[in-house]
Amino acid sequence: MQRSAGLYGMLIVWAGDGVKEPFRYDGEFNLLLSDWWHKSVHEQELGLSSVPSVGSVNLTGQYNCSLAASYINYTSAAQCTLGGGEHCAPYVLHVLPNKTYRLRLASTTNGFSFLLTEMPKMEGYKMVVVEADGNYVQPFNVNDLDIYSGESYSVLITSDQDPRQNYWIAVGVRGRETYTPQALTQGLTQNIFNGQTKWSINNISLALPPTPYLGTIKYNVLSAFDQTGPPESFPADYDVMNPPLNPSTTVGSGVYVLGLNTTVDIILQNANMLSVNKSEIHPWHLYGHDFWVLGYGKGKFTAEDGDKRLNLENPPLRNTAEIFPYAWSALRFVADTPGVWAFHCHFEPHLHMGIGVLFAEGVNALWKVKIPSEALACGATAKMVAINDLY
Repeated sequence: MQRSAGLYGMLIVWAGDGVKEPFRYDGEFNLLLSDWWHKSVHEQELGLSSVPSVGSVNLTGQYNCSLAASYINYTSAAQCTLGGGEHCAPYVLHVLPNKTYRLRLASTTNGFSFLLTEMPKMEGYKMVVVEADGNYVQPFNVNDLDIYSGESYSVLITSDQDPRQNYWIAVGVRGRETYTPQALTQGLTQNIFNGQTKWSINNISLALPPTPYLGTIKYNVLSAFDQTGPPESFPADYDVMNPPLNPSTTVGSGVYVLGLNTTVDIILQNANMLSVNKSEIHPWHLYGHDFWVLGYGKGKFTAEDGDKRLNLENPPLRNTAEIFPYAWSALRFVADTPGVWAFHCHFEPHLHMGIGVLFAEGVNALWKVKIPSEALACGATAKMVAINDLY
């Protein structure tokens, strides 16, 4: 929830001295996309609400009105009337004619997914995507760009249009209404456990234990989390297009144990939630690694999809990938970093509701890993520290 409290900013890693980037530009701007809440972080956490009040760009945004109302015909919002000096006035990028600019885009949202798009008055401009999640990509042109929580992009634009005009770049909400009642079951449902709404993976809802995994595994504190690993798949006859026949789930804290330097393929399969005709977008983030996005598809993943629809030649390298409603995403990574790494939906309330898994890699090599004392200060390892002075 720290992102929603304003404890964030853009961290830019420049190319090293003497390193030439594979594209050129004359200037750059940073656009930080976030959501704006009219509730405190504490209220959000207690209510597990993931529906913000409004989106913002570089901490500016409009509430109960739209700057784009007069340009588009699919909104009922009132037209904002701003003089230009207000705190909520739009962020302005001042450019020179016939120059190429790099826009660094990052999303730190806690509930919204965004669609970055050109407004009609910006017709003729193209955004050229050149980087995603810190990795260069083969450049390609787009008119709009989906960006989800935890993702970052660099796009190039060239100011070659009429210099007497102003041109808009709009950010709209993707995949849900901009406001719904602040209730636990609004768009968050997947399964039920003890009367509470939970998300689950293969019918296991993740419940993080009080003791951090890394110290638990290194010091063999086996009682601190479930020793039975989570299932590797779900039933082949599960109907992803309809609510579950049995809405009940179980909670667990087990981990997937991976051999060091093994190659791991993941198929993320999105399904219908508890209510009929409801399925949500989820941006999934893997800590400690990049992964290749091999493909996306609609409906239920099949063996034929694996044979014919995956890009095994030049897939993009990312660390966050979205899974769309009633759809699947195929990912691949190499388990080359000893440790315990979370892989979860980047909407933080969804993690608290169980939508995540843990990968334990190179467990036999953890004895070489020096664990910071702060990572041992909770749960069972804290007691061991006090008794045995593990610091």
